[in-house]
Amino acid sequence: MKKGTTRMELVRGKTLPPTEGSATSERKQQILQLAIEIIADEGYGSLSMRALARASGMKLGALQYHFKTSEEMLRTLVGYIAESYRRFFEPLMNKEAPLGIREIVTFILNDEAGDTLYSDRLWPQLWAMQQVEPLVSDLVEEIYATYVSTLEDALKTAGSLAPRAEALFLMSLLEGATLFMGVGRRWEGDAKAFGDTVQEFINNKYGEK
Repeated sequence: MKKGTTRMELVRGKTLPPTEGSATSERKQQILQLAIEIIADEGYGSLSMRALARASGMKLGALQYHFKTSEEMLRTLVGYIAESYRRFFEPLMNKEAPLGIREIVTFILNDEAGDTLYSDRLWPQLWAMQQVEPLVSDLVEEIYATYVSTLEDALKTAGSLAPRAEALFLMSLLEGATLFMGVGRRWEGDAKAFGDTVQEFINNKYGEK
């Protein structure tokens, strides 16, 4: 980071554009993006109102204009992450043609929402946070429930005899890859080969090309 440059300046352009009627302003989104960066880089234990104010280049009182308490900040942060995933997943769900297993798996593997959310580093922290923060636990379960339900429907269409079990198997396989092949992990260089292997498995198991 260049001298005199705040993290706030570095995250500009990484936030999602505010949705119509959204209560989250662009400025607030920039602050939330910084909170995500702190969690991803330093661990969730490093996130506090004071740490966030420092990263934002503002005084604590100025930050409290946006978030009166750390609890309010966390609630808003959870909502921001949930909205980010919803907005990327919604176009896929709104397609007229039924979703295929391969299409859903490709979406999860690509994790486009994660480009903004540093997902390879953020998700291991969310897994830890959900043990102590009910809001985060609800967030993680909601995102996974959407993916599992969508996979289960596609598997039923494909004629699976155990669609729920197979959906959970695929989600466990895909999400576990973060621990082994996420950014900075030992086997990061094998991520593409892993994705190709998963797709080959889908093709052989379910006949999707």
